[in-house]
Amino acid sequence: MPIKRALISVSDKTGIEDVAKKLSELGVEIISTGGTSRAIKEAGVEVKDVSEITGFPEIMNGRVKTLHPKVHGGLLAVRDDEGHMKEAADNEIGMIDLVIVNLYPFKETIEKEGVSEEEAIENIDIGGPSMLRSAAKNFRDVTVVIDPEDYDVVLAEIEADGETKLETRKKLARKVFTMTHSYDDAIEGYFRKILGEPEMMDLHYEKVKSLRYGENPTQKAAFFRNPNNQDCNVTNSEFLHGKDLSFNNIVDGDSALELVKEFKEPCAIFVKHNNPCGAAIRETMESAFEEAHKVDPMSAFGCVIAVNREFSEEMVDYMKEEKMFVEMVIAPSYSEGALKRLRTRKNLRILRVGDLKLDMSKTDIKKVAGGILIQTKDMYNLVPDDLKTVTKRVPTDGQISDMLFATNIVKHVVSNSVVIAKNMTAVGIGAGQMSRVDSVFIAGKKAGDRAKGAVLSSDAYFPFADGLEQAVEAGVEAIIQPGGSIRDDEVIAKADELGIAMVFSGRRYFKH
Repeated sequence: MPIKRALISVSDKTGIEDVAKKLSELGVEIISTGGTSRAIKEAGVEVKDVSEITGFPEIMNGRVKTLHPKVHGGLLAVRDDEGHMKEAADNEIGMIDLVIVNLYPFKETIEKEGVSEEEAIENIDIGGPSMLRSAAKNFRDVTVVIDPEDYDVVLAEIEADGETKLETRKKLARKVFTMTHSYDDAIEGYFRKILGEPEMMDLHYEKVKSLRYGENPTQKAAFFRNPNNQDCNVTNSEFLHGKDLSFNNIVDGDSALELVKEFKEPCAIFVKHNNPCGAAIRETMESAFEEAHKVDPMSAFGCVIAVNREFSEEMVDYMKEEKMFVEMVIAPSYSEGALKRLRTRKNLRILRVGDLKLDMSKTDIKKVAGGILIQTKDMYNLVPDDLKTVTKRVPTDGQISDMLFATNIVKHVVSNSVVIAKNMTAVGIGAGQMSRVDSVFIAGKKAGDRAKGAVLSSDAYFPFADGLEQAVEAGVEAIIQPGGSIRDDEVIAKADELGIAMVFSGRRYFKH
């Protein structure tokens, strides 16, 4: 259906003058309203006001202008329905083939500090959503554009064929209904807020793909993404090579990447079963990679690896020399030689994530049967000024650096958790135990002789002194913990008796 007539009414006027000029050059008649009409006229483009079409003025400060049969009839009429077209002719309703509309900025308005209820309500668009929904419903005959990003595609198709493609119109209609749903959701949420009623949360995710199975072969699974998420993460990564990602690959890859993003220095993270089993920082990426693997080579069998620098051929050499079996590697980029050689491993998954930017999304969601839990992400990284020495022995600068390093890792380990670190390497990790002293025992066993002179970070306070005794027996000489136990004095006294340094951070890092 050739596009002969367009209705344009936008709050966001980005590029609209150029669009109007192009449409006019292509012989399209333009109808518009209020400020949009003025902007188009000022650009030197001929335009008719909606009131000329409807024969009715804009009234009530613009609240009523497009809510009229001569607008909606022109949008909803089915062009190949003889009855529709006869009724349109009898009532002097002209067809509208293209609608370019975006809405009053309601979300932006209510986010402003000190916004009044009156201002918020005035920014609830009525005519805009009505026109959009009418046009989108009739996508077989009408093209509807809500996003300035789509202007070029629509104009190119009109210039080439005089009309848009049906598939394009379907996609544009879908975008309309996605947007109007979100718009109405924001309005409903605003009313709940001002009425003091419980807030509602609708989560909108789009399917990426079906997975072969879930955590186990007996479970079905699929992968969905938040369409508004533009962060650097596994969801938005570029899949370069290997077997299809499994449920567990995605979970482990997420854990590895989110942890390596904690560090600015060259860092390598090895993850197995959603827990780090190796972590190290060094001056070079290659050295960090080797040291992280040496933390626990046995656990690293079948691991997922994330690094925060380019993946080099030297790292591939090390993988070959150590005969490492790796499920997946994740890196900002890969050298040409490294990528070529990694691709010779048929089943190895290779993900490229680009620059490791900080997340914009600040929420964390956990599911329970019949509901969800939502919390803010813990985005804070400890600094030396946060630490309070509570023992007679004071930690050295090197120990403080290791403490902060270990704490960044411990908050990514399933609780109860402790991390033993030395020279910016996680030499021992104890995860997921019901008793903290058992986590200390496991970390000490993993560390072996490397625990001598090391530091230990605990994700929560020590409820009893036995955890400290276990750590010192392993060789630990300094401890960082949140503090806050009713037995803090007893634990501090034991630390002094054992001759170790201990600091309180005041921050707990449970991960369940």
